[in-house]
Amino acid sequence: MSDSFTLPLRPLLEKRERPDTLPQEIAQINAQWGSFRDVTEESLRAKIEEEKNRDPWAEEDEIDKATADVDTAERMDQLYKRRAEITQFAMQAHMEALFALDFVSLLLSKHTPRQAELSMSAYLKQVAPLGSLNAEIVNPPPKSDAALQDIKTVSRGWRLQNFNAAANKLLKSATRLETEVAAETKYWNEVLAVKDKGWKVCRLPRDRQALGVQYGFLEATPIFRDRGLAALRRADDGSLLLDKGLIPQRARTVRVRIRTQGQYTGCSKVSWSLPSADSIESRILQARDTVYEEELFHEMVRESRIMGSQGVTTRQNLVQVPVSDEQEVLLDLVDVDQSEPTDTETHSNEHDTLADAVAHSVRILLAYAHRQNLWRRTQPPPPLSQKRRHTPEYQLLRPVMAYLQHTAHVRSLESFMNDLRKVMKAAGLRCDFTSAPFSSVRLPQTRSSMPKVETLVKQFLMPFESMFTGNLITPESSFCVKVRTNTVSSSSGTYYEISVNLPHHREVQPPSRIGLQTEAAAAIIHFAMLDIVTAISHKGTKSPKEGADAGKGVLRWEVAYAHHGELRALSSSGNNKKMKVRLSREELTIQTFPLRGLDGSRGVDEDKRSANLRSQSWTLDSSVPRPSVMEFVEEVSQDRP
Repeated sequence: MSDSFTLPLRPLLEKRERPDTLPQEIAQINAQWGSFRDVTEESLRAKIEEEKNRDPWAEEDEIDKATADVDTAERMDQLYKRRAEITQFAMQAHMEALFALDFVSLLLSKHTPRQAELSMSAYLKQVAPLGSLNAEIVNPPPKSDAALQDIKTVSRGWRLQNFNAAANKLLKSATRLETEVAAETKYWNEVLAVKDKGWKVCRLPRDRQALGVQYGFLEATPIFRDRGLAALRRADDGSLLLDKGLIPQRARTVRVRIRTQGQYTGCSKVSWSLPSADSIESRILQARDTVYEEELFHEMVRESRIMGSQGVTTRQNLVQVPVSDEQEVLLDLVDVDQSEPTDTETHSNEHDTLADAVAHSVRILLAYAHRQNLWRRTQPPPPLSQKRRHTPEYQLLRPVMAYLQHTAHVRSLESFMNDLRKVMKAAGLRCDFTSAPFSSVRLPQTRSSMPKVETLVKQFLMPFESMFTGNLITPESSFCVKVRTNTVSSSSGTYYEISVNLPHHREVQPPSRIGLQTEAAAAIIHFAMLDIVTAISHKGTKSPKEGADAGKGVLRWEVAYAHHGELRALSSSGNNKKMKVRLSREELTIQTFPLRGLDGSRGVDEDKRSANLRSQSWTLDSSVPRPSVMEFVEEVSQDRP
């Protein structure tokens, strides 16, 4: 409090108004050092040296010893005496304050008796009636005319100065009010401009006197939904300021990079630029986009935790999604000015389109998840239960990963089929196939209430299916391969469904599901090899010159072990032969060598077998003209030793 005062707890020591006089100082010196006659230069120097060599703590030790020698009872008496002195001093000060209060109260009781009576003591009320003490102004001596004129001039100057000060204050207030009106008008004009742009302007929940703009997404998770509301503050000049309480200080975006065999081969591009300092709408757009990008990365990290079994890994600010053995997708959250890769990171722009497609896909999937949240919110709520409902992870990375992996599997299988067809064509065999990638994606032709984007995303979330159909060598022999990839369940992955139509091997049926691409390729090669063996065996039986060639020693091939690609030809002259058919992705090889015995169970000598071994191979890039398979079979079918 400003009216408080300090109260000392010890007696007040009176200070002398002036220093001691010279006679008093001389008397003090004589009492302490003796007469001036005894003072010499040697005695003073000895006294100075003694003062220098004396221990400064010796006097305090003596005082401590003297204090320790004092009896405890004496110390208690001294303490009581000191306390009594302090108490007496405090009581004296209290009494003096009460006397002063009674005096002032009695003096004021002449004019305000009711208020003054409240502060008067009871004793004073008894001995002195109210209003018995009064104070009057003594008439001052008369002043001269010059003094009165001076007083009048000074008074007029003070009044003029006060009038000028009041006028200046009024002018400043008017200027300030005009500036405030202009600033307020500018502020509300900008607020209306923001509202006219389509942004939602409302009051802040915790500050009802302030306005805010809703730039976030109401269907987002609570963490990012609360960050989507910012206050619209007014600057000193009336311009609109966006409160940066929850708004990110820097613009951030999700960057997608493609890494192939340890090198960066693609990077996504930023589709929005930095805002200008004068545009409030650009700052709102930056805040909206940044919050959306942060929510997108947060949901991708949350989803990647349940995709560890599929090879997805997360680090501090990086999500790695494997696509194939040689390629992976990297997603991270970076500043907008750092989104472009450096020259040391990117070696080519081969997969920039793929990176942009992945970046747009995850953003569209997040918007679709928001729409699904809105649809669930409009439905009747489920029954109440004590068990807390788990919020499922958004499907952001799983559909993208399934699409990329399905594309990689389809391209790999298509490349395998092309290589196999080239080998067949080089061997003079006809084997055609047709591919239908993503045959399961079909947009509805009829008009529906659902928007086209949602319809497309819904198709994108369904399992992907591609189909390969083709004909083998023999007539009526065909095959069909369905590649199916599940976008939601991580346990299913990609599997192959193979169906074949082999009229001469009806008992041969592929497995219902094949999980590895190598196994599917091996099954297709095996079926093609069976069909080649069947075609070779039919070449001899259906020959129109069979009766004429029989007398000339033409062998007829029969299937011995079809699944091993073995055929044999038995001759009455003992010139038995065996044929071995080997088929792979790179080449087709046919070998023939002689056999001993009608059943071919006993082989000939190795030297003779090597001498009579005949082999022919057809590869992918065979540029040298070679006979076809059937021409080679006709050539080796001659019954010659």
